[in-house]
Amino acid sequence: MKIKVEEIQKKLYALFVKYHFTQEKAALLAKVFTESTVDGVSSHGINRVPLFIDYIKKGVVDINTDAEKVASFGNIERWDGNFGAGILNAKTCTNRAIELAKEYGMGLVALRNTNHWMRGGSYGIQAADAGCISILFTNTQPNMPPWGGKDSRIGNNPFVVAIPRKKGHVVLDMAISQFAFGKINDYKLKGEKLPYYGGWDNDNQLSKDPEKILEKERGLPIGYWKGSALSMVLDMLATILSAGNSTYRISKKEIETGISQVYICIYPEVFYDDGLSQKLIKEIIDFTHDVTPIKPGEKTYYPGERTAQTRAKQLKEGVLVNESIWNTILSLS
Repeated sequence: MKIKVEEIQKKLYALFVKYHFTQEKAALLAKVFTESTVDGVSSHGINRVPLFIDYIKKGVVDINTDAEKVASFGNIERWDGNFGAGILNAKTCTNRAIELAKEYGMGLVALRNTNHWMRGGSYGIQAADAGCISILFTNTQPNMPPWGGKDSRIGNNPFVVAIPRKKGHVVLDMAISQFAFGKINDYKLKGEKLPYYGGWDNDNQLSKDPEKILEKERGLPIGYWKGSALSMVLDMLATILSAGNSTYRISKKEIETGISQVYICIYPEVFYDDGLSQKLIKEIIDFTHDVTPIKPGEKTYYPGERTAQTRAKQLKEGVLVNESIWNTILSLS
């Protein structure tokens, strides 16, 4: 079903106020969840709202806390999320990394004891809107086997790189699994198979069936052994820099919480390049666009290009929302 953007944001705002968020926090949560949905990332937007509310009910997400700075080392800071809402903590830490970058040229904020940030790309866009390059990553509960292993021991540790661009930001937002688990659940809701292998089934065979993959959450790392190694390194960095929980320690909890994240921002204006960066980005994009497609009529895209197209379409035509998810949100409201 298609719903107007304003209607989604209004309903979500009312829902979050009902669950005792302040009006300011409820408005910010509603905005981020709605924007992700408008951009075509329902898996980490509106589809996550019922689970988010469930975590509030269970006390996993503490609505009364805020992230706070616990240590400072010049342009590097450690923060504690105090188990608050992941979106709110992520917005705060991105803002702080931006402030540090504009003061020092580069800023790093390492965050511990937070919850799921939903769509990591939201904070890449936030940094790019402020004129900053950003590199962001988070660890997760174990949901992939290390290469050659049978059981999940590593996380799909989403990784974001965003580069500001006047004609549309470049935003890479990817999990270290072939498919983010929210996306796998998206295919499950639609009753569709994955277009490529996404993980292992109970018979230890690679599968395109979302239900079989979700049974034990054994995702397929991108690049096979390379993705497995990258996942471990990102987990190590997030844990060391934040002095927080590793994927191993998160696995000891019944529900994924207390995760560790890193927010790095770079302010390119310190180079005084007078538009050089925009020219160089255009060269790279033009070079990759100007390639003969394997299939006639298709084209190549830079990271974030299709998202921008989806946003423009849905703002004009209405936002595509899963009917059962929408009905669940209405019932919660």
